[in-house]
Amino acid sequence: MVERLRELGHDVLTTEEAGLSDQEISDEEVLRFATSENRTVLSLNRRHFITLHRHQPNHAGIIVCTFDRNFAAQAERIHEAISGRERIAGALLRVNRPG
Repeated sequence: MVERLRELGHDVLTTEEAGLSDQEISDEEVLRFATSENRTVLSLNRRHFITLHRHQPNHAGIIVCTFDRNFAAQAERIHEAISGRERIAGALLRVNRPG
């Protein structure tokens, strides 16, 4: 999914690339880091990030997704959800796998 999002022109930084993986960093800390870097969070952890959005609405954007083994199709849906938007900051976007 990361590769396809990059092919579509998105600046993607994974937690691993940021040096944040395998450190038991909380979702709150991930959101805080992303906000400080003016980056949108993309997560499969829907429940927790939806709650974080409600409690901390001042962020650079949160995209929550349902898991889909077809990563390229999932990346396309994410791309469609954010393309043409003037602003993602403060928004919560839900990108679900087709039924």
